[in-house]
Amino acid sequence: MKIYAPSYKRCDGVKTHLLLPNVIYCVAEFEAQKYIDKGYNVEIIPNKVQGNISRVRNYILDNYIKDYGLIVDDDIEGIKRWTLRDGNPKAINVDYLEEFIESGFVHCEEFGAKLWGLNIIGDKGSYREYTPFSLTNPISGAFMGFINNNLRFDERIPLKEDYDYSIQNINVHRRLLRFNHTFMIKKDHGNKGGCADYRTIGREVEQLELLQKKWGKKIVKNDTTQRGKKTKGFDINPIINIPIKGI
Repeated sequence: MKIYAPSYKRCDGVKTHLLLPNVIYCVAEFEAQKYIDKGYNVEIIPNKVQGNISRVRNYILDNYIKDYGLIVDDDIEGIKRWTLRDGNPKAINVDYLEEFIESGFVHCEEFGAKLWGLNIIGDKGSYREYTPFSLTNPISGAFMGFINNNLRFDERIPLKEDYDYSIQNINVHRRLLRFNHTFMIKKDHGNKGGCADYRTIGREVEQLELLQKKWGKKIVKNDTTQRGKKTKGFDINPIINIPIKGI
């Protein structure tokens, strides 16, 4: 089992290796030497693959992950989990992370799923103490574990690829495994490079509409509520309503 992190124009901004020392950064030929000079573990991918994160993830699945593997973001700063004994989340230390990841694959296999990941939100309100796992909720592309998974990311939807891939897995395999009690610490906005190079509000709207067209508006809904405000607006993250019974 290996851990891969796509990285694009972020040689000076990657952080995941500090948390997961064995992570392999997947970078394009044109900038690979910059990463190598920094001493990072590197897998070089063709220049033509870059520029679309769905295409990059598919390349990693097709060429590097055969049975078990993890694809994570390159800027993860920490991983925390809620416990029943304390009202504050606890950081999972580096020494325990490898054991946690191994247990993730064991749980995923026992649940009969082909994909596992973490809670998208770190807010306590998103975690119910007596529902530590979920089988019908989407997970973030920032942390995805794969087990003999033949499904591939939709390259038409590179800004909503994790939502689409989650729905694909629930549709085909009837489940995925999400650890509701565990979440990532990372900055999704403000970091240069990566998807930020082609992410705009206009493209986000287009991608959301394409995701709705693919799965229907009953499954992919606009989140028009702004927390704490009476006004309504547009949230780039949709609400996913899976019409399958289960947790």
